[in-house]
Amino acid sequence: MQSLHWEQRPDGLRAPALVCAFTGWNDAGDSASAALQFVGSSLQATRFATIDPEEFFDFQATRPKVRILDGRTREISWPETEFYAARVPRAPRDLILLQGPEPSMRWRAYCQQIVDLAEAIGVQLVVTLGSLLADVPHSAPVSITGLASDDALIDRLDLRGASYEGPTGITAVLHDACAAAGIPSASLWASVPHYVAAAPNPKAALALTRKLEGLVGVSVDASELEEASADYERQVSLAVQSDPEVQAFVERLEQAAQEEAQEVDPTVPSGDVLAREFQRFLRQRGPDAQ
Repeated sequence: MQSLHWEQRPDGLRAPALVCAFTGWNDAGDSASAALQFVGSSLQATRFATIDPEEFFDFQATRPKVRILDGRTREISWPETEFYAARVPRAPRDLILLQGPEPSMRWRAYCQQIVDLAEAIGVQLVVTLGSLLADVPHSAPVSITGLASDDALIDRLDLRGASYEGPTGITAVLHDACAAAGIPSASLWASVPHYVAAAPNPKAALALTRKLEGLVGVSVDASELEEASADYERQVSLAVQSDPEVQAFVERLEQAAQEEAQEVDPTVPSGDVLAREFQRFLRQRGPDAQ
């Protein structure tokens, strides 16, 4: 069964790079998906292809959504993977953007669909965006780690190489498929404070956007994201200051970041415990607090 559906073919793209972000496990604080959507909106990207979800999603885990149109008609929206084309006249390359939820099953077949599209339109670089929960303070500059099939990219972008081993997400499988097809690839990951995981994190989205610009040579006006980032940091700081235990924990994280320590002081209470307490604190303050 062919799951890749072309709505139109984006002919004439210049040295395109494919930039991917998946919601779910790979998207702490909605940072990766927000960065991709911001870039797409800024460049007025247009949709040209989708991957049918039927073969790749457990709809009990990733449910379709229903909405009302014109006050009467019910429409079902399925969790599709969507491809968008963005032409960037003053940049060295155009962009293809992929957004969608992480699939539930048949990851290798799913990634082959993406590789097939990349080969069909001459993609020269695949970049995945991700964000993960970490022991980092919200007030510090966002740490970006990265991997690339070309080690020179890591050196050129001043990335901190990732050393994680363990369970992984769809991004790692996609990079493996790109390597098998001979397509260069890179992965950018933003660290998101675990104690405010439930809130969208525009600060991490901004950091991913800026790092992506340096990697693909495409610039966007990020003033809107910069304002959202400053507002996020201000609101989280106010909430932290209202809880002495959380404030003490964040101050220790800030000190550790300043000293470039590799691990948080073991006397600090469990991150999981504090995360639960902080989310309870935000719920008690009501939706305006977030």
